Amino acid sequence: MDPTDINNPEYFHKVIDCQLGCPAHTRVPEYIRLIAAKRYDDAYMINWESNVFPGILGRVCDRPCEPVCRRGRVEKNSVAICRLKRVCADNKESVRERMPKIPKEKNGKKVALIGGGPASLTVARDLMPLGYEVDLYDDQKEAGGFMRSQVPSFRLPKKVLDEEVNYIIDMGVSTHFNTYITSMKDFLIKGYDAVFVGTGAPRGKDLNLPGRREGEASIHVGINWLAGVQYRHIEKTGTTTLVIGGGNTAMDCCRTARRVGGENVKIIIRGSRDKMKASPWEIEDAVSEDIPILEYLSPIEFVIKNGKLTGMLFEHSPGSPKEGEEPELIQCDEVLLAVGQENAFPWIEKDLGLIFDKYERPQVNERTFQSSIPNVFFGGDAAFGPRNVITAVAHGHEAALSIDLFLQGKDILQRPQPETSLAGQKLGFHDWIYHNEVVEEQRHEVPHAPKVKSIKNRLLEVELGFDREIGLKEALRCINCDIQTVFYFDKCIECDACVDICPTTCINFLENGDEDDLRSRLSIPARNTSQSLYVSDILPTGRVMVKDENVCLHCGLCAERCPTAAWEMQKYIYKTAKAGQK
Repeated sequence: MDPTDINNPEYFHKVIDCQLGCPAHTRVPEYIRLIAAKRYDDAYMINWESNVFPGILGRVCDRPCEPVCRRGRVEKNSVAICRLKRVCADNKESVRERMPKIPKEKNGKKVALIGGGPASLTVARDLMPLGYEVDLYDDQKEAGGFMRSQVPSFRLPKKVLDEEVNYIIDMGVSTHFNTYITSMKDFLIKGYDAVFVGTGAPRGKDLNLPGRREGEASIHVGINWLAGVQYRHIEKTGTTTLVIGGGNTAMDCCRTARRVGGENVKIIIRGSRDKMKASPWEIEDAVSEDIPILEYLSPIEFVIKNGKLTGMLFEHSPGSPKEGEEPELIQCDEVLLAVGQENAFPWIEKDLGLIFDKYERPQVNERTFQSSIPNVFFGGDAAFGPRNVITAVAHGHEAALSIDLFLQGKDILQRPQPETSLAGQKLGFHDWIYHNEVVEEQRHEVPHAPKVKSIKNRLLEVELGFDREIGLKEALRCINCDIQTVFYFDKCIECDACVDICPTTCINFLENGDEDDLRSRLSIPARNTSQSLYVSDILPTGRVMVKDENVCLHCGLCAERCPTAAWEMQKYIYKTAKAGQK
């Protein structure tokens, strides 16, 4: 193998599994160290730079960073990255003065945002400091999109949502609330230099089954019903409520139903519980609130008697122990449908010149988020269908970068490189600036409000978050995978001291070969090909150093033991390119 090029910005980025796994590439280990140092404001701003909504995401993020967390190589459970994000948000003092300054003199360009959700707000957050005039249009009375209309208050308190949304609105965004855009053709006549569409996936899927029309009053599309509860149009559900679906929306529906009169709430899924799309922790929370999950049931009819919904009829799905038996009747007086969402653009005319794909979504470049109309961009769920808040934020950053390049007359495919740097961490000969001990602390459980209280009050936040003491303990579980082991082959005397002390046997000295050969000849074969091998230049004996990045704990013991300083621990900073970056 050729020597590893550690100057490639993506090499060490891939080693920082949590940052790579985050769609917005948040500098996770950095903010966790700041939490451990009780520098909560600094930790918050590290988050805000990338994910924009630390307090919101610290409660409702889908946590793509956690399944890939390197702590999972040591024990079963990852670091509670998401809940640590909340720790810095809950314990910060004042960050408003640290927000970007907005120039009084504008750059002469006007950008419209259609939809007030996380993608649009991120575009505004990136463009406002560059002198753009930004107008936001939304059919709700406040910004926030589905975070406001569909995420229940017991998961995301209004106070937290308002605070972080207003950090952006207060930059000087011109808002047009309670405004539904009925015609894209008419809207483009307004003459904006660029338009960003972040209208989400506002249409919930229905079930067109016998009895649907007759039972209309007691059968609801889940996302519409959640919005009705949020805005107090709906204050009560049926005593016996069935929730059809196994995603996160279904979990929000069933838990909300428990808080608005649903004494007997059941979740119905077509397959098995282990195949549900909902996040595991959302499923656990629903079950802990005494909501059973009934598996392998496919709905075939809404049962109506005397014009009133009395139940649903289900057949037993393939895989069920009862497959082939007679359909099963489950009684109920209310049904919530959470069987998926889809895009809806009835306000975009087909003769506008906008190309739509087979899913009836506008055709959008996956890198630039530009549509077939050059000055119209899409992002969030409106671009590629339903995903999550952190993905919408990532889309917003990329779209803002594209808009900025486009309005400067530049090629939007020629995007700036990420900002990167390596900084030594040596404090003394055997001391490091960072906490390099791999602690044996197990993942901490997040405390919850008493069930007897939370079920009676849909506005009472269920998860209470970590306090500072537990936050510190959890932060110290982080392995600091952004502190890289950098090898200087010209200083190595091949004493193998690093091999002897490495706790995971990830360092090897052997004759070179192709990648498959090297992986097989390591002391512990490197079978995870998604992680690279770090290969040195040829050493005096003709061997090369080969390190399996997959199992490195970043403990620094190799650098401590090395008598010639051939190993160094260096912090790798990786910042994705943003609008305005040269």
